[in-house]
Amino acid sequence: MAKKELFLKRTYEIVNELKIPLIDERVYKSIEVNESRCSVVLTFEFDEDESVIRGFLGLAEYFHTVVIKKKESFLIPNGTIIFELRSK
Repeated sequence: MAKKELFLKRTYEIVNELKIPLIDERVYKSIEVNESRCSVVLTFEFDEDESVIRGFLGLAEYFHTVVIKKKESFLIPNGTIIFELRSK
């Protein structure tokens, strides 16, 4: 299995396990993230270490927010901070 496929599959599995709301292409028509309005964009990179995914999704639990899938990355919006998870 390719690295990006593993990343997407494993992220979806953990999202379902933790029961975190996920918004992806099946739900929305288009999405634009205006990073210029954010003061911080914090990026997590998956390199076959599942703890990175769990740490990222733990932020969604902590802030009681949703995870948004955009192409091959996942975003957690929180005020002026955007947390992003992507694969190398």
